Amino acid sequence: MKYYVANFQIKDAPSIGDCRDLLATMASEAGFESFEETDEGLNGYVQQSMLDESKLRELLGDFPVEGVKISYTLSQVEDKDWNEQWENEGFEPIVVGDRCVIHDTKHQADAVLTGRKDLLDITIEAKQAFGTGTHETTRLIVGQLLQMDLKGKRVLDCGCGTGILGIVASKMGAQSVVGYDIDEWSVENARHNAELNGVRNMEVLEGNQSVLSHVSGIFDVVLANINRNVLMADMPAMKEVMSHEGILILSGFYAEDGIMIAEKAGSLGLSLSKTSSENNWCMLLFNA
Repeated sequence: MKYYVANFQIKDAPSIGDCRDLLATMASEAGFESFEETDEGLNGYVQQSMLDESKLRELLGDFPVEGVKISYTLSQVEDKDWNEQWENEGFEPIVVGDRCVIHDTKHQADAVLTGRKDLLDITIEAKQAFGTGTHETTRLIVGQLLQMDLKGKRVLDCGCGTGILGIVASKMGAQSVVGYDIDEWSVENARHNAELNGVRNMEVLEGNQSVLSHVSGIFDVVLANINRNVLMADMPAMKEVMSHEGILILSGFYAEDGIMIAEKAGSLGLSLSKTSSENNWCMLLFNA
């Protein structure tokens, strides 16, 4: 997946911290999905295919703090494994909802699992892909799946990353799982993790929402833990493949973006039935 990095410089700010927060919110509307602070402002990262530079210029030209000037330079991010150090170190076991433990191959969960045969044991080996359980949005959806009766259900995971959501769904009794991701690394990683967990009823496809035109049938549960702007654009395609009593579970956005997401879902005939949040990250559940 190809990325740009924008080096944003904030000048004449009364409070650079507040201006950073505002800038990140505004840049997200132009496709940016992650940020890191710098002495002068922020570095923002955006998939090349998702950048709306005209929208970015429009937003920055109307920055809501008087006297503040924001400029930026855009460059292509070197195509390499940015997660290499994190992958080499791995992550400590994570327990979700006192019903599931997620761990990598470097940190076994024996201490957690001792005397707990009721815990779902999930192994995730992340390779340049998102979704280990360390992030709030992943935990929110995993926690929701653990509360659902998925036996015999057909599940779709949009932007599947490591495949963790589909793997949990399969372990919870889903009849079949289909996942897709635009990133070829994520596709291979999801397939690898499915194999690690003995999941044989999960198909992983490479591409964006257009791959759904090649998938037969409809889904009882549709999951998407991805960027707000992608959700807004892809929600109609997700709705098209839902069963008439289907469930749509969305995360990957801040709580303040929930209203926009809910309004879009409502325009598609979906009803909001549950909202959950953790550290200002949000999950919404809709019924068809």
